[in-house]
Amino acid sequence: MSEPSTVTLRSRTDDDHDVLFQLAADLDTWEERGPDSPAPLTREAYDARVAAAASDSGAAVRFVVDVDGRAVGSISLFGFDQLARHAEIGIALIAEARGRGIGTIAITQLVEFAFVRCNLRRVHLQAIESNVGAIRAYQKAGFELEGRQREHAWVRGHYEDIVLMGLLRSEWSARQVTA
Repeated sequence: MSEPSTVTLRSRTDDDHDVLFQLAADLDTWEERGPDSPAPLTREAYDARVAAAASDSGAAVRFVVDVDGRAVGSISLFGFDQLARHAEIGIALIAEARGRGIGTIAITQLVEFAFVRCNLRRVHLQAIESNVGAIRAYQKAGFELEGRQREHAWVRGHYEDIVLMGLLRSEWSARQVTA
């Protein structure tokens, strides 16, 4: 992939299923995307998971990360707390899209959506400590280190800390004024 000219967040289409399945089935990045034990993912199991998520539309806001008209990943807000006005962010990109600033742009766009469109007060996320590229992208988008869960994740044969990060709407708003 060449340098991106346009990164957008959009709804999933039928044309995106192959790329998103490739991403969901990627065993090399399994631990970066969730706490479940790594295992081969069949297309049938993936399709069933997508169908189940679609029927539970109130549980998450999901977007495809699009670069110049091509799906390169997914990003979502989930775990909404309507009383305290916060949610968690998750992002996953295909290998060719990593390390090019695409994740930072997508996270920045989703943060704006969360604060402006969803009226959230806070967004938060977690990452395994060895995922330094993702942590750097989160910091560029304004997230602050809030803590860690020591040796909380089993990752490729050893335990790793989970890094907890968050961003308040007031911090995000202050950054908008200085930008």
